[in-house]
Amino acid sequence: MSAWSPSDLGFAVRRKLADLGLGARLFLRLVSLAGPSFRRFGLIRDQIHFLGNYSLVIIAVSGLFVGFVLGLQGYYTLQRYGSSEALGLLVALGLVRELGPVVTALLFAGRAGTSLTAEIGLMKAGEQLSAMEMMAVDPVRRILAPRFWAGVITMPLLAAVFSAVGILGGWAVGVLLIGVDPGAFWSQMQGGVDVWKDVGNGVVKSFVFGVTVTFIALLQGFEAQATPEGVSRATTRTVVVASLSVLGLDFILTAMMFSI
Repeated sequence: MSAWSPSDLGFAVRRKLADLGLGARLFLRLVSLAGPSFRRFGLIRDQIHFLGNYSLVIIAVSGLFVGFVLGLQGYYTLQRYGSSEALGLLVALGLVRELGPVVTALLFAGRAGTSLTAEIGLMKAGEQLSAMEMMAVDPVRRILAPRFWAGVITMPLLAAVFSAVGILGGWAVGVLLIGVDPGAFWSQMQGGVDVWKDVGNGVVKSFVFGVTVTFIALLQGFEAQATPEGVSRATTRTVVVASLSVLGLDFILTAMMFSI
C-alpha cells in the first residue's frame, strides 16, 4: 500500500488552498483597516518604536560590516581593470539596489518577525485574543493592523539606514584604509547613481519586503496552535517562509525593474 493515497493528497491540497484563502482574507482585511489604524496613530507609533528602534543596532552594525567587505572586495576586483576610482559607485549601487533591501529584510525577519509571531502566538495561547472577542473588541483591528502598518513603515527606514551606514563603511575601507582618492569616490557615486532608477527601486523593494515579512509574521502568530510547541513552530516557520519569500521576490522585482 502506498504511503500517499488519493484521498490523502486531496485532503492536503484542500487544506493548503484553505490556508491560502485564509491568508488572502486576512491580508485584505489588514489593508482595508489602513484608515482606522492611522486615525489611532499612537498604536502604530509604539509599534514602530518596538520594531524599528530595537532592530536599529543590528541593522547598523550589519550594514557597517557589509560596507567593509563590499569596499574591500570591490577594490580588489576593480583594481584588475584599473578602475579603482569607481569603488564608490560599486558600493552605492550594490547597497541601494540589492544588499540594502535584501539583507535588511532578512535581518528584520529574524529579529522583528520572530518577535511579532511569538507575541501574537503567546497572546493566543493565553486566550487574550479570545477574551478581546468576548468583549466585542476586534483583535485584527486592535492588535494585528497597527503592527502590520508599523512594519511596512519601519522596513524602508531600516533599509535606508543600512545602505547609508554601508556606504560609510565602504568609504572607510576604500579611502582611509586603502587610499582611494576621496574626490573620485564621491564624484563617481554622485554621477552614477540615479535617484529614481536605483534609489527609487530600492525603496520599492524594501516596501514590498516590509509588507511580506510583517504579514507572514502576523499570519503565523495568528494561526499558531495555542501551545508552547505551536508557538515555537510558528516562530521557526516565520523565519523560513519570510526569508525564502524575500529572496524569491527579490529576483522577480529585479527582473521587472532593470529589464525595462
